[in-house]
Amino acid sequence: MIDAKEAISEKAVLIGVITQQQDEAKSEEYLDELEFLTSTAGGVAVKRFVQKLDKPNPKTFLGAGKLEDVRDYIQSNHIGTAIFDDELSPAQLRNIEKILDCKILDRTNLILDIFAQRAQTSSAKTQVELAQHEYLLPRLTRLWTHLDKQKGGIGMRGPGETEIETDRRIIRDKITLLKKRLKTIDKQMAVQRKNRGKMVRVALVGYTNVGKSTLMNVISKSEVFAENKLFATLDTTVRKVVIKNIPFLMTDTVGFIRKLPTQLVESFKSTLDEVREADLLLHVIDISHPNFEDHIASVNTILDDINCVDKPTVMVFNKIDAYQHETIDEDDLETEKTKEHYTLQDWEKTWMNKENVEAIFISALNKQNLEDFKEKTYEEVKKIHIQRFPYNDFLYYEYKEE
Repeated sequence: MIDAKEAISEKAVLIGVITQQQDEAKSEEYLDELEFLTSTAGGVAVKRFVQKLDKPNPKTFLGAGKLEDVRDYIQSNHIGTAIFDDELSPAQLRNIEKILDCKILDRTNLILDIFAQRAQTSSAKTQVELAQHEYLLPRLTRLWTHLDKQKGGIGMRGPGETEIETDRRIIRDKITLLKKRLKTIDKQMAVQRKNRGKMVRVALVGYTNVGKSTLMNVISKSEVFAENKLFATLDTTVRKVVIKNIPFLMTDTVGFIRKLPTQLVESFKSTLDEVREADLLLHVIDISHPNFEDHIASVNTILDDINCVDKPTVMVFNKIDAYQHETIDEDDLETEKTKEHYTLQDWEKTWMNKENVEAIFISALNKQNLEDFKEKTYEEVKKIHIQRFPYNDFLYYEYKEE
């Protein structure tokens, strides 16, 4: 993983491909996100290399000629790191390292590194460490002989066991230990959830860096860490919120991202359990992002994976203060109106206005339309609350009317 101190001034080149499944526009968008990830990790992206291929080369990801171009640029500009936009196989990683002779990272490794930097609590650190070790195991080379916590001693090492085999055993033992530790943490978190009683649970979900933590701070009047970087929040935060005398629990969860490493989905099971056990989801979307519809699809894919896509959901379109649209001159009869020209009012008239889509447009930062957001949330929570406590609510609302 990247050393945080080294990464402060670490220059990197970004590498992606254009394929049948990923056109030029999509490739450019993914590399934009990869650059943001690199910046979040503490690196500086200085150049991009993109090659058009039917599919990535199974041996070296890029073609031989393109990889030589990358090597020449790296050597002449003293670049220390090459970052690939897709997960590299162990064979690809070994082959590329031989050719480029520099540090090689892929998207998964980069995300894991950011998670390692961001983890604060014992739970988050354990989850990240498990994901890192599961990623590392099939990619072990002799470079990893610095692992000094070897289970040596009589009867513990097989005849002729190599250093790489010893390292593999150390990693496997560590994975087993971390999984046991996580089981204990999961049980503790399950008890905590049980102790919260039958209060309605609301979970903030969404793509990374859409403003969930900022919204959490505004609504719950708490101080959850919020920053304009990817994965600013890793640790699940739960706060009690009261709107019009109805109390409920609001949870801020880790942000999702496209191509989210499978190791993270598995290791962050206890975090995702907060989403699974929620009664209502507030799906927060950064409407100022040009590809917010893709972000919605990515989040829905992960929600589907954890069987939460059918939960009651309110679509919260955040950052309306930063939303900009292209304009068409009244005299321009040739330019066709596309999504880039949509105003917020235009968007409200699209799929967002269907009967089965609960949507609200806000700015958590500038507190625009927050009262409407609270009212919408209150109405949805009240529906669940009345079902759960019908007698109490009957008395409560009858008393209110008097």
